[in-house]
Amino acid sequence: MNETEGLRFRRVHRPQVITDELPEHRRKGTGTYSGKVFQVTLLSLGGLLLLPLLFILLILESPIHPEVFSLKDPPQMKGCWEPNLKLREAERIYEDQVLGPESIVNIGDVLFAGTADGKIVKLIGRRVHTLTRLGKLPCGSREQEPSCGRPLGIRAGPNGTLFVADAYLGVFEVNPSTGESTRLVSGGQLVAGRKLSFINDITVTRDGRKLFFTDSSSRWQRRDYLQLLMEATADGRVLELDLETRELTVVMENLRFPNGIQLLPDEESVLVAETTMARIRRVHVAGLNKGGMDTFVENLPGFPDNIRPSSGGGYWVAMSSVRPNPGFSVMDFLSQRPWIKKFIFKLFSPEVLMKFSPPYSLVAELHDGGVCSRSFHDPGGLVAGYISEVHEHQGSLYLGSFRSNYIAKLDLSKV
Repeated sequence: MNETEGLRFRRVHRPQVITDELPEHRRKGTGTYSGKVFQVTLLSLGGLLLLPLLFILLILESPIHPEVFSLKDPPQMKGCWEPNLKLREAERIYEDQVLGPESIVNIGDVLFAGTADGKIVKLIGRRVHTLTRLGKLPCGSREQEPSCGRPLGIRAGPNGTLFVADAYLGVFEVNPSTGESTRLVSGGQLVAGRKLSFINDITVTRDGRKLFFTDSSSRWQRRDYLQLLMEATADGRVLELDLETRELTVVMENLRFPNGIQLLPDEESVLVAETTMARIRRVHVAGLNKGGMDTFVENLPGFPDNIRPSSGGGYWVAMSSVRPNPGFSVMDFLSQRPWIKKFIFKLFSPEVLMKFSPPYSLVAELHDGGVCSRSFHDPGGLVAGYISEVHEHQGSLYLGSFRSNYIAKLDLSKV
């Protein structure tokens, strides 16, 4: 073997380093294949997730048919509206003894309220007595609410009786001593071709002859109030009942969620909280302007509920949620985006949606011209949550609630 052959032999048997790396062309080909598998898997999973959403969006019908409406930019929370913690000075009374005391009234030192379990209760000292039940048992579920009843607005008449607006059952006169009740207006009846589906609040003249009450919707019931709020249709009304002739007439219509109602001192007009529009309207029910309407206060920083007189000559207005400025208001954002509302109600139940709207309790004293003189706040509703009404009695504010299990009492001398 010559030298050349020896060199050739050694090259053939030269040791080689073995590694896990593949040649460049093989590594590149395998990477492309894995990438394709990953992309296909990702797209498949995305499709599986999107298909149900597309089905919901395109096939299922939304339970609401919202209208486009416009709200002005919320007022800045400054001046009279400056946030504070004054409502947290309140104490809770009758805790775990009442459920959803929406509206409160007093006859002498005795308080009365309507509760979410269909009762009219009498509050004496620290004790709660059931005065009467307008509906029938069982109570407690959404399905049972129409037959159980849901007392909302409650007022004391000049003859020492109570007038109660039940969302489903109608308008009643109740004896505060015996609990005997007389139905004055039947819920669900047709008035001017439309049903009384959501009777809400009530006010009575000084002579006790006439009652004025709100019917928040002819389409939605109280248990569907969130749908009504989101749909924003103008199907609410103000009605008048003459207790002598029993004549029932429509005073004003085409309101968006008319809620609380309060007679003005001249008894020629009533204030009506138009909740969806975050404003309070003045509806003329007598005199030369009867049948007309104007605005008492526009563009509130929250959504008004009941309206009650204050000892300072103004009116207490309760708001359980606000339109923060600075901040983000869901209702303002959605007001001109009905397609989003439809999609939301296809995906979520009203109970779930309630959790996306954090409570913020706000009480304001308003005067003629809608001038705010003072306001009390409880961000988060930690002490006084889900407030619906402010009833002033003997230097204190009694705060009703549409879902809390107590009444909050605020001593005005402390704030």
